[in-house]
Amino acid sequence: MKETDTRYPSGFLPFLEPFPLDRQIWTVSQLTSRIKEILEENFPGIWIEGEISNFRQPSSGHMYFTLKDQGSQISAVMFRSANRALRFRPEDGLSVLAFGTVSVYERRGEYQINVEYLEPKGVGALQLAYEQLKERLAQEGLFDAVHKKPIPLLPQRIGVITSSTGAAIRDILQVLQRRVANVKVFLYPVQVQGETAAEEIATGIEEMNRWKGIEVLIVGRGGGSIEDLWAFNEERVARAIFASQIPIISAVGHETDYTIADFVADVRAPTPSAAAEIVVSHKDQLRQRIDELVGRLLSWLRLLLQSYATSLSQLRGRLQVFSPAGMLRLQRERLQSLEDRFQRSLQAYLQSKREAAQRTVEKLGALSPLAVLERGFSLCMSLPSLKILREASEVEIGDEVSVRLYRGKIFCQVKGRET
Repeated sequence: MKETDTRYPSGFLPFLEPFPLDRQIWTVSQLTSRIKEILEENFPGIWIEGEISNFRQPSSGHMYFTLKDQGSQISAVMFRSANRALRFRPEDGLSVLAFGTVSVYERRGEYQINVEYLEPKGVGALQLAYEQLKERLAQEGLFDAVHKKPIPLLPQRIGVITSSTGAAIRDILQVLQRRVANVKVFLYPVQVQGETAAEEIATGIEEMNRWKGIEVLIVGRGGGSIEDLWAFNEERVARAIFASQIPIISAVGHETDYTIADFVADVRAPTPSAAAEIVVSHKDQLRQRIDELVGRLLSWLRLLLQSYATSLSQLRGRLQVFSPAGMLRLQRERLQSLEDRFQRSLQAYLQSKREAAQRTVEKLGALSPLAVLERGFSLCMSLPSLKILREASEVEIGDEVSVRLYRGKIFCQVKGRET
């Protein structure tokens, strides 16, 4: 009987080398752990290009998806701590560049890439985020004309949400001071770029909606790159603008700059200066309308006088034809009576118009802040912010203030206060 070789399993016929007698047996966990170590040691940080598919983001906030090309695919995960900084929303079919580490998910024995940074291929992350948010808000109807509120006629209280040190507020104030003298401007200072800017801008819109009497809001800043203007592309700001009960004029950047805020706002101004001109444009229109009415009135009076002159000429002609002395005298008396009545009516009409015009002038003068200052009142503003002071508690001992009088200004230092 042939002796059985106990080195091999029953029925196994070796073809090449026999199994070693001192073989090492691994558990599945040990082998998986070793493979994980090898992968992590050899791929500590790599860039990988691929197309996203099977994207999902459960309530945990982690993002799970597959990166694939024409020949292969690899599972990928981007944990919540890493994807918080993403400006755009990953979606199926999007080509991306991913940076991360190759590892093994030991419970399933699957290798994957742990993504730490993700950017769209061929288009900037900010531009893609802009397009994604614009499309989503447009589908929700935030840009629809039906939601646009009209800018009020001759607003007296104008709110401005921008940086207190930027060029935008200076440009707005210069335009308003040049074109009108009887409006009040309320500045809500905010950061217009940086991580906190969007939250500050949205909060400013909500706060000014709680103030009483603000008739129109100008929200914006000067020009800059897409990164500089990004706060006005944030969803938080867009929804605050849409929810505002006060009409909002968006004045962000230069004429060629368009932000999400421009599409949601009731009116888009190409620059902050243009926003100020839009606010007061109705006053110019009203002045032009008054000039037109005065011109029409004068034309009507000229036509009326010409009509009376023509009638008078016709009457004189008829008197020459019918010349009895009594008829002539009667007609002369009637003519004189008509002339007197006309003169009285004309004088009374002109006097009523003068009085109405005078009352209008007096009303406009009463509305002017200068009229209040002329009666002995003054306007006190903190320096250097030029914030209008209403309570003594708004300043501290030693603060400098500017006091606007009817003629001129005085600059003072607070020596004491009584609240």
